[in-house]
Amino acid sequence: MEDDFIPESERLQIEQIRELESEELEIEEVDNEDLSDDDIRRGAAGASASNTYDTSLVALHSYLGEVDDTHNRMAFLDGGAVLTLPLFYLEGIVLFPEATLPLRVIFPNFITGVERAMRQADAPYTIGVVRVYRDSNSDRIRFSTTGTTAEIRQHRRLEDGSVNVVARGQQRFRLKRRLIDAEGAPCGEVQIIREDLPLRTPQEVVGKLRPLRNLQTNSICSAPSLNDSQLNHRSYEEGNDSDAMSEGSFESELSSAEKCLHRAALASCRPNVNDESMSSDEENFVQHSEFHPEMSQLDVYLRSMHSKHKTQSVHANPDVGKRTFSGLHRYKAKWEKRSIAHLRNVPAAFWPSWVYNMFDSYSLARKAADRWEQVVKAPSMEGLVMKPDLLSFYIASKIPISESKRQELLEIDGTSYRLRREIELLESFDKIQCKSCQTLIGRRSDMLIMSSDGPLGAYANPHGFVHEVMTLFKTNGVGVAGPPVKEFSWFPGYAWSVAECTTCGTHMGWHFSATRKKMRPRSFWGIRSSQILDDTN
Repeated sequence: MEDDFIPESERLQIEQIRELESEELEIEEVDNEDLSDDDIRRGAAGASASNTYDTSLVALHSYLGEVDDTHNRMAFLDGGAVLTLPLFYLEGIVLFPEATLPLRVIFPNFITGVERAMRQADAPYTIGVVRVYRDSNSDRIRFSTTGTTAEIRQHRRLEDGSVNVVARGQQRFRLKRRLIDAEGAPCGEVQIIREDLPLRTPQEVVGKLRPLRNLQTNSICSAPSLNDSQLNHRSYEEGNDSDAMSEGSFESELSSAEKCLHRAALASCRPNVNDESMSSDEENFVQHSEFHPEMSQLDVYLRSMHSKHKTQSVHANPDVGKRTFSGLHRYKAKWEKRSIAHLRNVPAAFWPSWVYNMFDSYSLARKAADRWEQVVKAPSMEGLVMKPDLLSFYIASKIPISESKRQELLEIDGTSYRLRREIELLESFDKIQCKSCQTLIGRRSDMLIMSSDGPLGAYANPHGFVHEVMTLFKTNGVGVAGPPVKEFSWFPGYAWSVAECTTCGTHMGWHFSATRKKMRPRSFWGIRSSQILDDTN
């Protein structure tokens, strides 16, 4: 790759990486307990001026060597589209849209798949990625049916025939069937998933309205019944409305005749309600209200009642009609005091605002971002809060939980449902345990941010395998096996050693040690997400 095409910022990063890799190996063994709180905070935030490590270096995946930019940006495929793509099935990897996937392709059939992707016309530079896993009951290899397309952004073919690739997740798909093409490349017939638009509850729908409750007797508006604790639960966002008195307290001020009128007026909110308990007068009111769109619904009812009583007064005591009509006007005054606007809008807000917020993607995005910042201690997520769909994929791709839980997130359709599940996982996630023997090896408070991509990232090794690794500043029950090695280190300036569970001997990941005495943090651990036990519900 010619130096003239390298941006200045990337040129400086490459020089810094080369400088780190040229240093003599100066490993200083440091006990985890010797780390101060300041060291821990600096490592977790990755932003302190006194922290000598630049976390942006990791995201370059410089261990792959030089790669060429494909200069290709494919337009997104239509939801529902069916096409055949070269298929990469990776164990221990769950790829999400917008996430980076480094690949070192050394197997001939997958190299053929890369070559096919580079020249295909319907989806150029695009491959399909699905997770494979071993069935715990039968020990058979299984293929996930939901995967993600990935666009090849950078690649370089090496002298030994292998190919280095840096791809980026694009769109989710359903795997319809697997096949092998004429050249031996594994392929898959996939159908692009049609993503929903993030939902937002219109503010005028919720506002400060209270839920409509069933009336005790002869209910005309058949709304769901809620108890007082449900009505008042989580009203912190909307506050208390002084007009929103209970139905019982309002009706207690009315006479028997006025109660009947009140219930009939409520029926005007739902003119299509079919209720056997509706009287003939109320049916007459509902019918009239449909033909008087510019007239107050209560006025329509009052006029119809006035006309009826006026006719009756010809054959009865005139004073009775006057008293009845006077009662109607007294009721109308109480109605207006009650705020007729609330009653007209009640059917649009059967539930309190917190119920609507359970499905409002933007409210959920705010809550998920707050939980993420609490757990990961990451910088502000303000830039993604107004893009709930991207935020849901961002959190899912970086949340340090087991691969099976992350596959579950990938399979969820609907931004609001995915965000709700992520909030649950962020609130319940704490313990990190060995999948084989359930030994507690760490907690979420032990997490460390060593990459600008977050606490969990995907990295390729020289043998063609890709690992998703979460970084911790300390562990329990994990030991180092073997000497430190500088070559092919995912974290420039650190040497790696294999790390194993001291209880069962499972390969848990790697221990990374600084090659400079002044580097902070001086050491940390990289734990494979595929070896983490599911401890969340």
